[in-house]
Amino acid sequence: MVLTRCLSRLPFPPRRDTTRPMKVAPWNEPRIVEWSQFLLDSYCRWIGTELIERAGDVTAQAQRLFDASCVVVSHGAEPDPILNYGNHVALDLWEVSWEQLTATPSRLTAEPDNRAERDRMLAQARINGYYDGYNGVRISATGRRFMVEQAVIWTVVDMGGSPLGQAATFSRWSRV
Repeated sequence: MVLTRCLSRLPFPPRRDTTRPMKVAPWNEPRIVEWSQFLLDSYCRWIGTELIERAGDVTAQAQRLFDASCVVVSHGAEPDPILNYGNHVALDLWEVSWEQLTATPSRLTAEPDNRAERDRMLAQARINGYYDGYNGVRISATGRRFMVEQAVIWTVVDMGGSPLGQAATFSRWSRV
């Protein structure tokens, strides 16, 4: 039996915000299908278990990742990384559309007072491949604060092991 991380219950049910319609299902875009595979492969490489069930073709896996019951969010490897992926739970939690999320510098998901801790955790994940057990306060686009609990952060790598960015997943959070 393969264990997966995203099967735990959420602190409250995810909702799909119909006021922020998506132009296209992002999981169907070829670059997102490819990025989803990098996310899933890298997670398994560092953590040793699957993030989601890996049944079906790569597009089905990309959709399953987007629809997962846990938050999955990532950024690229730019000097000031921009978010390049967020599944539907992440979009709801950060209260943004896909287009807004993928134009947001990753650092802005944390308030200024919390960015040093965020940077330290990301550096640990770069050094070790992953960081397990992160807890920290984040802020949505509308200013709502929430405490992330027991997040796993991992380095996203290509098939050759070269870093492409970083990602995080968590299933527990609470409003603060």
